[in-house]
Amino acid sequence: MLPPRAVFGKALCAVVTPFTATGALDPARAQSLATELLAAGCDGLVLSGTTGESPTTTDAEKALLLAAVREAVGPSVPLIAGVGTPDTAHTLELARQAERAGATGLLVVPPYYSRPPQPALEAHFRTLADATDLPLMLYDIPGRTGVRIEPETVLRLSSHPRIAAVKDCAYDLLGSAKVITRTSLAYYSGCEELNLPLYALGGAGCVSTVANVAPAAVRAVLDAFDAGDTAGAARLHGELLPLAELMMASGLPGTVTAKALLDTGPVRAPLQPAAPATTRALRAALTALPQSRGAAPTLS
Repeated sequence: MLPPRAVFGKALCAVVTPFTATGALDPARAQSLATELLAAGCDGLVLSGTTGESPTTTDAEKALLLAAVREAVGPSVPLIAGVGTPDTAHTLELARQAERAGATGLLVVPPYYSRPPQPALEAHFRTLADATDLPLMLYDIPGRTGVRIEPETVLRLSSHPRIAAVKDCAYDLLGSAKVITRTSLAYYSGCEELNLPLYALGGAGCVSTVANVAPAAVRAVLDAFDAGDTAGAARLHGELLPLAELMMASGLPGTVTAKALLDTGPVRAPLQPAAPATTRALRAALTALPQSRGAAPTLS
């Protein structure tokens, strides 16, 4: 069962980008990882996002990755392509490229570093929404971009027919709830600890980094809530928190911690691999998670 707002499904994975041992893009491993994640409970995949190391992959690699995964998963699986850059013109190029390569939707982060004011930010998103036939998922993550997509700006943008969703990493449940109750936008939690709270407020689901290694466990929380088992959902959510904390709140990027657990090759500089002690702790937390058993991605 999917919530009515879940335009891309409810359990989405922010997928790591596999590289070979020498650091080159590994399309074949990307294909196998995608099929593993879908078989284990993901409804759709977000490619070339923060977890996908988009700052260090080329435009050509982004297109190749998306086309390879589309070939592997078929035409009906939602694939959302990260296309955000600090430059509106470059973002438009990536958006059109992603449409040609088979994207279902576009994940668009605010232009970072320049920190445009809200009217300029609104114009940026409207320009992108007019540029292709694909729906947009706005990515509100002020901790990384330095600029918030303010709730009032999101309310105005919701009138655009191709602005369909928000990946919410703003840590503002009040602001999110205001938009959810006043629009039809699909709100996806981008913060693991808020997956259940935001869902309970009327969110559409989550875009999860933890789902790279525990997709069934991430989905089980939302399924339990949909089944009316709120106590069970809370219990499953609590079981995920130790792993989520190690992966997302230990001072390391989620890309690093996810790749420490996966057979997907190295991270690209400036990122560095997790230390052996960190990897051991991550593996212990994953092993302790009951829902991690069964169908799951290939672990390292």
